[in-house]
Amino acid sequence: MAEQDNLDDEEDIVLSELDDGELVEQMHDDLYNGLKEEIEEGTNILLGRGWSPSRALDEALVEGMRIVGVDFRDGILFVPEVLMAANAMKGGMAILRPLLAETGAESIGKVVIGTVKGDIHDIGKNLVGMMLEGAGFEVIDIGINNPVEKYLAALEEHRPDILGMSALLTTTMPYMKVVIDTLKEQGLRDDFIVLVGGAPLNEEFGEAVGADAYCRDAAVAVETAKSLVAERRQARRGAV
Repeated sequence: MAEQDNLDDEEDIVLSELDDGELVEQMHDDLYNGLKEEIEEGTNILLGRGWSPSRALDEALVEGMRIVGVDFRDGILFVPEVLMAANAMKGGMAILRPLLAETGAESIGKVVIGTVKGDIHDIGKNLVGMMLEGAGFEVIDIGINNPVEKYLAALEEHRPDILGMSALLTTTMPYMKVVIDTLKEQGLRDDFIVLVGGAPLNEEFGEAVGADAYCRDAAVAVETAKSLVAERRQARRGAV
């Protein structure tokens, strides 16, 4: 587990003088501590040493955010620290994303995420989106208060692996069933993995509305998304 380093010690570390293994470990610590500039510098150093964008992403950034996710799940880190780590991750991703696009590397998966119609609460949704990005997913966040038409338009435009819906109000959570039923009516339900989450939800509700899974928090959302996308891709390869 990465520990909160003494900031005085941090100042003495020159990233460019570390070997690859030490640099990657230091980047894990810097992600944990939400140090965006250091993550950007470390990412550029790895690329300058001939690392591929996908290797830098997987070994330095995704692994670092995995550690953050575990400690968030276990109650060691809280939302403010995770948001800082995710912001640092975004700094590295801004460097890597165009390079990954050039190489044609397959992303771990693509997610459209948004809060349902009538609901303007987005802190949980934002956290899930950031954690998914941290795990290597491409995330399209369509914001708050989304009617079914907006979900459908986003699904058609982006063709994601996953649709994620969130709700914080008991009065808005039934709208998730409206969206899922509409996907069924249009013959689109099986094209997407549907994940739902939010404080008033539970597994029984997720099953009742026809979602593939209910995710109680951001860490569970990442684990669930990774496993379901991997399962689906494996099944498709087996069917070819």
